[in-house]
Amino acid sequence: MLTRRDFLQVATATAAMTGLSGRFTPVAAKQQLTQDDLLKFDSKGQVTLLHMTDCHAQLVPLYFREPSINMGVGEVAGLPPHLTGKDFLHKFGIAPGTPEAYALSSEDFVSLARSYGKVGGMDRMATLVKAIRAERPNNTLFLDGGDTWQGSYTSLKTNAADMVEVTNALGLDAMTAHWEFTFGDERVKEIVEELKFPFLAGNVFDTEWEERVFEAIKYFDRGGVKVAVIGQAFPYTPVANPRYKIPSWSFGIREDTVRGYVKEARDAGAELVVLLSHNGFDVDRKLASRVDGIDVVLTGHTHDALPVAVNVNNTLLIASGSHGKFLSRLDVEVKGGKVTDFTFKIIPVLSDVITPDPEMAAMIKRIRAPFASEIDRVLGRTDDLLFRRGNFNGTFDDMICSALISERDSEFSLSPGFRWGSSLLPGQDITVDHVFHQTSITYPNAYRSKMSGKMIKDILEDVADNLFNPDPYYQQGGDMVRVGGFSYEIDPYKKIGARISNMTALKSGKPIEADKEYVVSGWASVNEGTEGPPVYDVVSDYVTKQKVISLGEIPQIKVTGN
Repeated sequence: MLTRRDFLQVATATAAMTGLSGRFTPVAAKQQLTQDDLLKFDSKGQVTLLHMTDCHAQLVPLYFREPSINMGVGEVAGLPPHLTGKDFLHKFGIAPGTPEAYALSSEDFVSLARSYGKVGGMDRMATLVKAIRAERPNNTLFLDGGDTWQGSYTSLKTNAADMVEVTNALGLDAMTAHWEFTFGDERVKEIVEELKFPFLAGNVFDTEWEERVFEAIKYFDRGGVKVAVIGQAFPYTPVANPRYKIPSWSFGIREDTVRGYVKEARDAGAELVVLLSHNGFDVDRKLASRVDGIDVVLTGHTHDALPVAVNVNNTLLIASGSHGKFLSRLDVEVKGGKVTDFTFKIIPVLSDVITPDPEMAAMIKRIRAPFASEIDRVLGRTDDLLFRRGNFNGTFDDMICSALISERDSEFSLSPGFRWGSSLLPGQDITVDHVFHQTSITYPNAYRSKMSGKMIKDILEDVADNLFNPDPYYQQGGDMVRVGGFSYEIDPYKKIGARISNMTALKSGKPIEADKEYVVSGWASVNEGTEGPPVYDVVSDYVTKQKVISLGEIPQIKVTGN
């Protein structure tokens, strides 16, 4: 097996070959870039691993802005993926204005988006996968990291049937899961029976019988190499999402269980062990450092996209972004049951460059046709860039928070720190489809209730600890809860209870008092029986009334500390 130094040297060399930076000027790039450029790859070894994750049911091309802030704390502070913007480009030697800069960073996003166009689309993904399989017909494994069935109008209205059809047609070899479980245990079991590939989740157990609910390991022969794929679902599903949807299933990181699966795979003769994970990057980084014998971790959940394979304990961590925006390709050479070499590339799915696969395009058109009049209905227009992704308030969330305050007649509002949802450019129409990109969940009720100032602070403190706990194994959620109607300061480096300060109401300019009650609206409560209209109706009504979205005064989140 390669030494740690060898892996790092290969990774550094690979970084120079992963993207397209330096080969095109921003002005000429769109004209010169071709599908063949995106697919160009130095094939190596016997096994080709293709990986996508966190597509959130996005069937058609969209805009998606990468975060401008992605903080790491503790030992991972300043390490990839906790670099953004110019720091990210500098770290990986990516020239500004290039296709790779557009795909992987938030720098000059609006201008580059207008130049390079939308990203993603499952018909484009199908084109790339078919081309690679044609090149490597007996060597390729195509694996999906989960968060696949949820996130769009059609996935919600068809109870995920659209994504079952699409992923079966894509020819996935295996998947794991997270948001899939929000459709409820019975629906999940129904869908698993309809899939033409394994649904792997070795860390999900029945609480009554203490038996595993799903397959844990699937073995494949690729290029004469026995490959073991171990599935790891999101370990904190019953915390981050409603427990009542999956009342008799337990999850967890289950480090010892993973260690046991690795041993089982090796004992069965596996020469390449792959963990198909939805743990999140930092959790997987820690897991890989503590569990020997994993060759590759295909990580998901945190939506990170990295142009290099990160080496931890002789394990390669691959981060493939989200929303169908990237397809990762990792070729590995295996000799004597050990990985001896590899080549890696994260392929941006630039929709204007890739020819849509006709069969997949026809399927997507048929799936969306019954809903087309509603999906395409224009609600209004935005004067601002609307996006969600980032540790703190995104502008699309600012609009959702304003909608909650206006339509639910509240003083303040809270919106969950979800990472999924497309971006909209200034001047773009806001359609029903776009609203559902941000709000399509199976527990959408927009509540209105009274909360004390102390309760509001406690909520923020709890979410902040999920995000900024220095031990990755205690990071249970997404990004910071978004707020409307008030501002606050946060010191991510302090302990729980001391991170949040200076909570101030925007309208009055007065501090929020701990013992005073305020009317607060929000959505996506994990409590069963939450009452209120669906949040997608609330937001749609608000945009229709506003006609043009211009955000005006929005909460300012001040980050302090070192």
